[in-house]
Amino acid sequence: MKQSIFTSLFIFLFGGLLTIDSSSFAQDLNQSEKGAFYLYWGYNRSAYTQSDLHLKGRGYDFTMKNMTASDNPEKLSMSYLNIEKITIPQFNVRLGYFFKDKWALTLGYDHMKYLMDHPQEITLDGEIQPGVSDLWSGTYDNQLVTSDYEHIHYENSDGLNYIRVELARYFDLLSVGQNNWFRVRAQAAAATGIILSYNDFNFGGQFDRKTISVSGYGLSLHPGLRLEFFNHIFLQTNFSAGFMHQIKVMNRPNDKSAYSEQRFGYIASDLVLGYTWRFNRK
Repeated sequence: MKQSIFTSLFIFLFGGLLTIDSSSFAQDLNQSEKGAFYLYWGYNRSAYTQSDLHLKGRGYDFTMKNMTASDNPEKLSMSYLNIEKITIPQFNVRLGYFFKDKWALTLGYDHMKYLMDHPQEITLDGEIQPGVSDLWSGTYDNQLVTSDYEHIHYENSDGLNYIRVELARYFDLLSVGQNNWFRVRAQAAAATGIILSYNDFNFGGQFDRKTISVSGYGLSLHPGLRLEFFNHIFLQTNFSAGFMHQIKVMNRPNDKSAYSEQRFGYIASDLVLGYTWRFNRK
């Protein structure tokens, strides 16, 4: 379902580039941005701060302190061009609306991936009842231990989905050529939204995948630079910095007592290709 929705969006966006009347490339820029829409799609890389991951379930209640995690980009391949596999890599999709000149509200989501690093030294604090895990057992008081993928693993690789509303302000930096056929614009944006987690969790001899939950919220800032061609097509690069609070990530599909909580910061960069529909003239 998710794949079909975004495949349709992709076709809608890039199909529009193929059906433009060539006369529109030469139109006068003497028009208002108010009422215009834009849509973009692209791919991202992200990095995360250390964090304390609190895990709770049947027979255990512990925290892995100072845990590190990484993103998981798809290797450079035809997956980035294959319509059937377009949602596999880490991607961004966003629909924007200019409610006034240079000001836009946008809605979309950043599909990021978050994978616990292995092996790593972490500080373990809490209790794991005997027989639950072959790796750890007993009461731990801020004890230094080493993680093992075969016995403990945590990730949101399908993924860490930040569904956010964004307020963006655009600034014109440079216009070139007749009818300003090429423009350079800067973006300053702030966003907030919910986190939709697809969690994979391996612990106590049980590896559950893609446990879905609305797990928390995010706050973020998004400066960017847009290269705009012929008043319609644009290539944009964005930098993101934010905070995520995972209030309750469900870890087991059939066990509501198994969940985790976590807070961390992140930075990300993305490169997107988009198209703007403008309708109003001044």
